Amino acid sequence: MMGSSRDIAIGPVAVVSLLLGTLLQSEIDHTTHKHEYQRLAFTATFFAGITQFVLGFFRLGFLIDFLSHASIVGFMAGAAITISLQQLKSLLGINVFTKKTDIVSVMKSVWTNVNHGWNWETILIGFTFLIFLLLAKYIGKKSKKLFWIPAIAPLISVIVSTSCVYITHAERRGVKIVGSFEKGINPPSLHEIHFTGSYMMKGLRIGVVAGMIALTEAVAIGRTFAAMKDYHLDGNREMVALGTMNVVGSMTSCFVATGSFSRSAVNYMAGCNTAVSNIVMSCVVLLTLEVITPLFKYTPNAILASIIISAVVGLFDYEAMILIWRIDKFDFVACMGAFFGVVFASVEIGLLIAVAISFAKIIFQVTRPRTVVLGRIPRTTVYRNIEQYPEATKISGIMIARVDSAIYFSNSNYIRERILRLLSEEEDRIKEDNQARIRFLIVELSPVTDIDTSGIHALEDLCKSLQKRDIQGKWC
Repeated sequence: MMGSSRDIAIGPVAVVSLLLGTLLQSEIDHTTHKHEYQRLAFTATFFAGITQFVLGFFRLGFLIDFLSHASIVGFMAGAAITISLQQLKSLLGINVFTKKTDIVSVMKSVWTNVNHGWNWETILIGFTFLIFLLLAKYIGKKSKKLFWIPAIAPLISVIVSTSCVYITHAERRGVKIVGSFEKGINPPSLHEIHFTGSYMMKGLRIGVVAGMIALTEAVAIGRTFAAMKDYHLDGNREMVALGTMNVVGSMTSCFVATGSFSRSAVNYMAGCNTAVSNIVMSCVVLLTLEVITPLFKYTPNAILASIIISAVVGLFDYEAMILIWRIDKFDFVACMGAFFGVVFASVEIGLLIAVAISFAKIIFQVTRPRTVVLGRIPRTTVYRNIEQYPEATKISGIMIARVDSAIYFSNSNYIRERILRLLSEEEDRIKEDNQARIRFLIVELSPVTDIDTSGIHALEDLCKSLQKRDIQGKWC
């Protein structure tokens, strides 16, 4: 109700949930230290909410834009690999598994257990249903009329696998199951949150990462549906609302929640027009917690791993990577930096690399703006970049250059030197072709939105250099 989106559906999201679980597992093993694992989860959720609230309250939402599309594509692909690797423990029935998330450590842990740590019945269950789930997703993509098949495939997998384990008592032969857990609403957890000590710092670090990713996804989803329905979305209000929700959630035994694209799409298709749909959804979840939870006792962990792997496969968007490579090589570097950072180091390192490369790109573009030579398009009065339009012709005795950026102290010297270098290259070409020398240099400054004193001095120096060459400069 605090946000401005009418369509966004709030709840646990696969990417954020799995990312949070991976980060928590790297700190505490949930099987041997269940209570401390839960406390760290609540602490991370609390700080995720604080991060989101602060960004919205101080109107710092623009910071999210530093996570470029290319960085997010690489980050998500790396997260998909990392999350899938973490599921090998449940998929193969391994008891002793590494807490690290990098691919080298995980694969080393997997292969050291190959002789005595793998459980063939667990592997059979896991891979059988993984193939089934991937096949269901493939069928759903091939035929839009069969969209319901991938939607119900996870539920069918859980029901069938749970029934098989219950009938055969496979848990007695080493197949790990979910086991019993309490039904009903979770108790208050304010006293469980770490406000001091080393776990507080770990919760802060995990919470900031999870909160930023959750925020990015929620705002992107909100903007998508706001554009479809033609209304304004206040990003800062959304951040405050999400932050408040997660802070309160951390005090009621909840973990990080955010906007879900699939649930939001269902709301949209069902004709929901207000946030009241979230209240209805909450009532259904409450009914499930009170009635259905005991039925999941014999659900094998392998089927949950299969569902998770099939869900994150779609995060590896290789087509988007190919498109990024074709459009912008620097963006591709950011994409690959985030990808390899997540896969070979950690989620935090990958995110840091993505932001660092994005900052480097911004600094590079500001300090090295595009400065080009223009030519006239045949049979028109339009002038364009001769590198982009090879058919454009130059005018004898005149060179036309264009600066495609504001001129500041950080790029003024580069622009002056770049124009003089283009002029020298053009003069050398003219001498080789025995053409008339350049007498006029026209610099188009229409794309220049601002100029400071350093820029003015740079243009004055350019004029002096032109005078020494007996070339008349014109600015337009």
